[in-house]
Amino acid sequence: MLHHMLSKLRLPLALFSLLLVCLLASNALAQGEKKETTKPATAAEVEKAEQILQRAVEALGGNAYLSVRSLTARGLYTQYREGRPEVPLSFVDYIVYPNRERTEFKGDGIKSVQTNTGETGWVFDGMTKNIKDMKAGQVADFKLSMRTSVDNLLRGLWRKEGAQLAYAGRREAGIGRRNEAVRLAYPDGFMVEFEFGAQDHLPAKVSYVRKKSETEESKEEDRMMQYLNLNGIFAPFVVDHFTDGVQQSRLNYNSIEFNAQIADSLFTRPATAKDVK
Repeated sequence: MLHHMLSKLRLPLALFSLLLVCLLASNALAQGEKKETTKPATAAEVEKAEQILQRAVEALGGNAYLSVRSLTARGLYTQYREGRPEVPLSFVDYIVYPNRERTEFKGDGIKSVQTNTGETGWVFDGMTKNIKDMKAGQVADFKLSMRTSVDNLLRGLWRKEGAQLAYAGRREAGIGRRNEAVRLAYPDGFMVEFEFGAQDHLPAKVSYVRKKSETEESKEEDRMMQYLNLNGIFAPFVVDHFTDGVQQSRLNYNSIEFNAQIADSLFTRPATAKDVK
């Protein structure tokens, strides 16, 4: 999805959209997504799916997980090209539930920022020193990232959009391992599937179909791994993103802090580029 960096760390704005699709963080449909229809789930399918979600919540920390209101994460973002990793970028991600997120990238002394607040947002390009309101496509990408977020699923935010939950079956997940899958089907036809370890009940994979053009589609996947216990809350410290089975990026978290105070000013659009902190 990203353009090649011709000069070291010339940050294309498309990079932000890719990261927001890979990170934690969960309410509408990006423009051009594939629309499908599916038969209504039976009561038994819905009940089984709800049980899988409940076990996942407990595995992630139960009430401690559900009590998280904000998240501050730091780490490295690496784009892959033809199967090979490129130069990583450091990032800081601030999330305030349910729908505020600010992501900062830095490399070679250049800092760029994308901030989303529901239906609005702004972008600061550190190379050009420009600050702009977010375009409709970028807002749509953020909404997609929310729809495909595990947090959106487990916190039930999808219910406000009238999505339907169903059990989607048991999947192979490696030698001697299985995943249990659930599906969310939205009224506009968008569908996303979430897989959870059959034994540890932790989120393992998110998959959905994106329509790239009138005749082309791609299968997108996020794969979560290396869970760590952070004071009773479990979180994945590696998230890989794949398109049609080919790795596109990796997120390596160095630290994740829950419920730290995050200033409202971080999400407010500065008057000028010089005022970006």
